[in-house]
Amino acid sequence: MKSTAEIMNRGLRCLIDNLGNVEAEEFIAVIQRERFDYTKWRESLFEGMTLKEINDAAVEYAKAHPFKGKAKRI
Repeated sequence: MKSTAEIMNRGLRCLIDNLGNVEAEEFIAVIQRERFDYTKWRESLFEGMTLKEINDAAVEYAKAHPFKGKAKRI
């Protein structure tokens, strides 16, 4: 199990890599300022979509963002 510090570092690195420094900081500020409920947000994210639509969107995302990490497929 990873420590809280390791998870925070990885999360921040992910934000910076994908948003850049300024937008990563802005994202964190919004999360802290707004009483953001991640669970409710995730529940509503795919509201009204069929499983096929969700799957199609996931496939398109995977094609547009190929995995470049060090994980091994099994």
